[in-house]
Amino acid sequence: MDKKENCGLFGIFGDAEAVQKTFFALHSLQHRGQESAGIATSNGSSISCHTGMGHVSRVFRSGRNTLDQLKSSIAIGHVRYSTTGSRNLANAQPLLSEYSRGQVAVAHNGNLINASLLRDEYEAYGHIFKTTNDTEIIIHLLAKPSHVAKPDPLGHVLNHLQGAYSLLFLFPDRIEAARDPYGIRPLCIGKTKEGTYCVASETCAFATIEAEYIRDIAPGEIVTLSEQGLSSRYFVKPGSITPAHCIFEHVYFAKQSSSIFGENVHELRKRFGAQIAREHPVKADVVIPVPDSGTSAAIGYSQESGIPFDMGFIRSHYVGRTFISPEQNLRDLAVKLKLAVVAEVVKGKRVVVVDDSIVRGTTTRGKINALRQAGAKEIHMRVSCPPVKFPCFYGVDFPTRQELLASERDMQQIKEFLDVDSIGYISLEGMLSCASLPKDHYCTACWTGNYRIPVQTVVNKFTMERYQMQLFDDESAQL
Repeated sequence: MDKKENCGLFGIFGDAEAVQKTFFALHSLQHRGQESAGIATSNGSSISCHTGMGHVSRVFRSGRNTLDQLKSSIAIGHVRYSTTGSRNLANAQPLLSEYSRGQVAVAHNGNLINASLLRDEYEAYGHIFKTTNDTEIIIHLLAKPSHVAKPDPLGHVLNHLQGAYSLLFLFPDRIEAARDPYGIRPLCIGKTKEGTYCVASETCAFATIEAEYIRDIAPGEIVTLSEQGLSSRYFVKPGSITPAHCIFEHVYFAKQSSSIFGENVHELRKRFGAQIAREHPVKADVVIPVPDSGTSAAIGYSQESGIPFDMGFIRSHYVGRTFISPEQNLRDLAVKLKLAVVAEVVKGKRVVVVDDSIVRGTTTRGKINALRQAGAKEIHMRVSCPPVKFPCFYGVDFPTRQELLASERDMQQIKEFLDVDSIGYISLEGMLSCASLPKDHYCTACWTGNYRIPVQTVVNKFTMERYQMQLFDDESAQL
């Protein structure tokens, strides 16, 4: 599994333990990004921010001193994997800036496909950018005098953005949470036992701080948390745009305990697994998952097929998700450190291996090789999403199309590349039939190439770094 995503957001207003709760909530969202983390707080008149590289625990390793310095009843937090902008401290979020209306801190999950064009325009007028990520352009849009003068400056600015975005804005007196009109990335509202409101990318963050899930923020909605409580407004007409929820959130990114887009991740993944068993039955002795994201689907496959489930791979909990490593050699090493084969489970047996997805295929091939070395008699690969053939431009840092295993290979070629006895992917129709929402409410671009928000030029994590752009000219020409 060689995909990278995403970011995790959390915000809370009016809680005496806001900073501590943000810290623990970010821990629960660590799976969404491990490159950097940060927390911004407000004392009602000014904003403070602390960011750093690495895991949440590392960024705040000075413990109570750092958190005490941020102590406040209003806070937003962010964990990041770089989908736009290199892996460096300048790109860590929340981004704290000051403009004519005062201070603002911004945290973003997603990808803006028109950020480069907007940045070109603003740079031509003399604007100076401090980062190479797409989030900073939002601050420049907020600061534009003609935008500041609008009755709802934030709503006006959001209508200039194209792509995927779940956003948290911390102003000195309030938090504003917004979601793009297609609802591509998740964002939801919770309420603590003390009665304070919070927002998060996934409901698992609420469980960590013993908050209750209230509802999702709707596509095109802005939710305000302030002294007046919770209020809401829309910057697009509700229901005017058909949603395009990223179903890859269910396939891989979200934590099994979370509920997103209206249903529990674990239960839906089990249904994916059962559907694969119906579509691609095989005679075998044991079903094993590639943990952790393949575990739920493997359970579903086992239950539907009647083939016993067991743990053929044991995961080291001291190694992060392998998609976080930017370089291939580091990903390969991380896989070896992360997964150890239990030889007694697979030796001399016909093994069904269930994984959530295959992107480049190189790490998957390494896992198959390890099973062969452990004595597996047959290996049958089953995948709980269709073949990934197209890159994502909405917040998933997939490789270029040429690097995707399935983009130019048929099933026989994929089988030979992975060195498996059989290969079976869930069909697109079968996957969508497992989900509760209408089929046209999900984005399927990485499988079909049908981009709901048209992409004129390729955007990638180096889009804002001009010296890198020539690397992607060929990819742009293929769209």
